[in-house]
Amino acid sequence: MISPFVLRTGIIAATFVVAGFVKGMTGMGLPTVAMGILGTLMLPAQAAAVLLLPSFITNVWQLFAGPGVRALAKRLWPMMAGIVVGTLAAASFIAGGGGVRAVAGLGVALTLYALAGLMAWRFSVPPRYERWLSPAIGAVTGVVTGGTGVFVIPAVPYLQGLALKKEDLVQALGLSFTVSTIALAIGLVSENAFAIRDLRESLFAVIPALIGMFIGQRVRGRISPESFRRWFFICLLALGIQLIARAFV
Repeated sequence: MISPFVLRTGIIAATFVVAGFVKGMTGMGLPTVAMGILGTLMLPAQAAAVLLLPSFITNVWQLFAGPGVRALAKRLWPMMAGIVVGTLAAASFIAGGGGVRAVAGLGVALTLYALAGLMAWRFSVPPRYERWLSPAIGAVTGVVTGGTGVFVIPAVPYLQGLALKKEDLVQALGLSFTVSTIALAIGLVSENAFAIRDLRESLFAVIPALIGMFIGQRVRGRISPESFRRWFFICLLALGIQLIARAFV
């Protein structure tokens, strides 16, 4: 008979191999996939705690992969400030004892992200709107992050709408995800929702995540990106619907 510890460790390892594979293929998606899978097995606050170190390490790697970090930080700092404020303000939601609402919120976030991806939703942000829209988008992203542990809504569609060069977009996503991870960690600690066991599991999850990233990067050129993204969003949609249904059963 498999012990609960071995079973939990195996599930975490498999989850982060899959999540790392998705990030290696697409440049994003590790937190989203990890939260979606682990959210079906544990409370979102526990899943978010396990997510912290693999997310931080892989996103810092992505952030510093190019030369434009300083310019992007100067341009996007209002958005980053909004992410921090929104995440800290909402951290009590994911850390609270009522896990049902957090599970439902996670399901809604995954469902919206999947639908946006499947419909190829894109919009353009005129430069004159960026000054006030950037902190607002950051704050909303922070609230979603603090409430669900998912960093992508609405940050990813917004950054895609800024007409950044491909390399700059990858770095901007890395910057947004890194700041979100740090803010979420601070929020969980301030709410006493981060235990020593979570730190051990988070550290353990780094290796499977890096293995998955390596595999994803190697496979990226052999699979049609359009086909992969379509099935990725379909799987996220199924996860989101399952989490919403679970919260109300």
